[in-house]
Amino acid sequence: MARIRVSPRRGAADAAVVLGQQIKAGRIARKWTAAELAERIGVDRRTVAAIEAGDPGVSLGNAFNAADILGVPLFGAEDGAELARLRREGRDRLALLPTRVGKPRKRTEPDDDF
Repeated sequence: MARIRVSPRRGAADAAVVLGQQIKAGRIARKWTAAELAERIGVDRRTVAAIEAGDPGVSLGNAFNAADILGVPLFGAEDGAELARLRREGRDRLALLPTRVGKPRKRTEPDDDF
């Protein structure tokens, strides 16, 4: 089955570019080549180039793996403990919400007119 290419919204595209820039800066600060980072996260060098360019077609998992190995903070969390706290808070918040959301059904008034 062919992949469907969806154009990202402006905010999503900007976020991908910013994350890519942070990943590239982290890689350069560690004096790693793109090939070295690719080997460490188990992808091709072209995938690292796409991540750093902010390509929205890159797997979210690959981008997050690159960020994690380089120490790029995700979601404002400076360390793993903070990210784990955010994860627990999200889980607890979602537990309070309904499991399904649907449109309300139209109520039909009974025809009482005789």
